[in-house]
Amino acid sequence: MLQDKLSEFVRTQATELGVPGVAVGVLLDGREIYASHGVTSLASPAPVDEKTLFHLASVSKTFTATALMRLVAEGKVDLDAPVRRYVPELKLADERAAAQITVLNLLNHTAGLDWNLIDDGEGDRSLAGLVAKLPGLPLIAPPGARASYSQAGYNLAGRIVEKVTGLPFEQAMASLVLEPVGLSDTVYGLAEVMVRKFAVGYNRGDDGELRAARPWGAFKEGARGDNPGGGLASSVSDLLRWARFQLGDGEGVLPAAELHRMREQTVGLRASTLGDGFGICWFLHDLDGLHGIGHGGSGNGQFAELLIVPERNFAVVSLANVGPDGYPFNQSVVQWALEHYLGVVEKTPEPLPYDAGKAQQVVGRYEIDAMYLDIATDGTQLTLAVGIKPEIREASDDEMPPDYPAAAIGFLPGDGDEYIVTEGGLKGQRGYFSRDANGAVTGVDLAGRLFSRATEAS
Repeated sequence: MLQDKLSEFVRTQATELGVPGVAVGVLLDGREIYASHGVTSLASPAPVDEKTLFHLASVSKTFTATALMRLVAEGKVDLDAPVRRYVPELKLADERAAAQITVLNLLNHTAGLDWNLIDDGEGDRSLAGLVAKLPGLPLIAPPGARASYSQAGYNLAGRIVEKVTGLPFEQAMASLVLEPVGLSDTVYGLAEVMVRKFAVGYNRGDDGELRAARPWGAFKEGARGDNPGGGLASSVSDLLRWARFQLGDGEGVLPAAELHRMREQTVGLRASTLGDGFGICWFLHDLDGLHGIGHGGSGNGQFAELLIVPERNFAVVSLANVGPDGYPFNQSVVQWALEHYLGVVEKTPEPLPYDAGKAQQVVGRYEIDAMYLDIATDGTQLTLAVGIKPEIREASDDEMPPDYPAAAIGFLPGDGDEYIVTEGGLKGQRGYFSRDANGAVTGVDLAGRLFSRATEAS
């Protein structure tokens, strides 16, 4: 039985990785198969099921992008138009970039915007307030030059939705997408989450103990400026409904041609575990000849994963409520489902032996606005550690997710700049080092984001 095999795998993996609660759903030939394990909360346990809400984090972007595509279909937004046509007050650190960035640049992460602005819980935390703070966000490349995953870009896209519709973002999303698709348990904000069954997130400390993640989700309550890029909560059952919608004809929400246009590659990605390229929002995957589209999300003690294979009318959703082990749990579920339902076996590339000369070229600290990434060597292996900058952690009143400790990485065959993480919570993640015209290493890509070099090896 497909149900029994899935349930057994989910139970075994969740137990082995110590995940308190997980919910998994598979869409196969029109049939929905569910498997859940564990509890919503260790303090007040209730069984997780397909209706339990988890924080979706960046899977939220697929909803924001689809709403914008509806506005495109209605002739209210032009993907190739400059963002300033809709948000004329937009200012950035570079005036030329502010004038050039298009709507499509936001939706396929080619705007050249760094990851995001840090929400300190103060000031105007609306989308308008976020836009007003954007001059303080670093630019990592000219618009259109390269893809680098940006939360800020999607939050700015949400402001376009507000300006074009004249509605608060959350209200606009309900009328454009959530209500017409029938997603009654896909919601923004704790006021909506807390009246439904929901999972508490957990983080595992250095001592191995699980602690409830505060705040719930990824951002402090009231941070509406981060809703377009990561504010939704939803259930496995709603996400399979969302997958059905993405596989369908648009259901009168938008024409099928505009919906399916989101699956077409707009920019390639190099050496990324997240995919081979971006469509409009979706990460694109070559699954042994099958075309897959997907998106993941990592919140505070909660992880979400959605993968759709249109040619096979297939989808898999996995939600887990612990960090960092929720990520490898979700990845293992996706891999298992692909193998057992579609016969697709993903192969992990083998790294090359340690090379001291190459290692010395990349050792150092790299950073984005809120996080650091350290590459180090002990003379026998390279390691990668990534975490929240200490000054940001110390200044926060909230507990933050733990850092990822140093884990081994290895270079991959090819031009020598691509790597893979071989252990720890980021095991299997791939990325690459970028160089300037003189061959000096200037940055490292991890999880689709460019971390720029901050210091040279000492």
